[in-house]
Amino acid sequence: MSEFLTLTVIMATIASGIRLATPYLIAALGETVGQRSGVLNLGVDGVMQLSAFFAYWTVLETQNLILGVLAALAVGLIMGLIYAVVTVSFHATQGISGIGIFLFGLGFSDLMFQRQVGTPRPIKQLQEYGIPFLSDIPQVGPALFEHNLLTYAAFLMVPIVAWVMRSTTFGMNVRAVGENPQAADSLGVSVARTRYAAILIGNTMAAIAGAALVLQLGIFQPNLTQGLGFIAIALVYFGAWRPVGVMGGALLYGLVNATVLQWKAQGIIPRSASDIAAMAPAVLTIIALVVLAGRVRPPSALTRPFTRH
Repeated sequence: MSEFLTLTVIMATIASGIRLATPYLIAALGETVGQRSGVLNLGVDGVMQLSAFFAYWTVLETQNLILGVLAALAVGLIMGLIYAVVTVSFHATQGISGIGIFLFGLGFSDLMFQRQVGTPRPIKQLQEYGIPFLSDIPQVGPALFEHNLLTYAAFLMVPIVAWVMRSTTFGMNVRAVGENPQAADSLGVSVARTRYAAILIGNTMAAIAGAALVLQLGIFQPNLTQGLGFIAIALVYFGAWRPVGVMGGALLYGLVNATVLQWKAQGIIPRSASDIAAMAPAVLTIIALVVLAGRVRPPSALTRPFTRH
């Protein structure tokens, strides 16, 4: 344990925690927008898995990271449109529809991987860039200010999403539709159009999260996400539907993950207990949700379809 408590190791763990938090944060921010409009998307994990594959496959074929991210975005938009049509236009049950999207993403990405790739092959990874001057701070600089562009984008999205939801007409419409769609409709706000937009934003950000995951790892394998999308959904509840709270939850989850990995590498956690230790982040999330269950209130119209009378 004394080896872990050195400044070098602690800073390396923090840097790893920030990188691990990136996909959770991006996906959870997108889901926050969707849920604030009254739509719960349990298909986030499937969208991430499918987007991760197409980002990986595109980079494998072209060696171009930008094209990989664009391919993921296209997948996110298509899946978002499908989900919006099913839940908003056809009024299907959101939970069942979301699970359907999840299963489709999981199965289709596995099928495509087996047919188009077969054996996992490494691809180019996202390059890390240091923020001038800040990254030069001894020990602290590289840990906090030397990351890839998608990590910077993830944390930049926090104030942007907060501002959009709090200070723009679109954000106010999203919140109104999520709380009382009948009242919003009576004031001339298109509930369907607002929910369509929120779903597309949520799925696009889930797609970016999938791309961030695979491009940070530099390799793809079936079930790459391992339920990451469901953790992202839980982080929305953890953060009480506020971007800053969601960021705090994502960082906590990432740091716990990084600490467990560091302890396993140093032998602090014995190999016999490694599987149990790997459950620590998920257990922590469940405990946090149980504690917060009675203290936070979800949007009033969450999961409720809207029918114009």
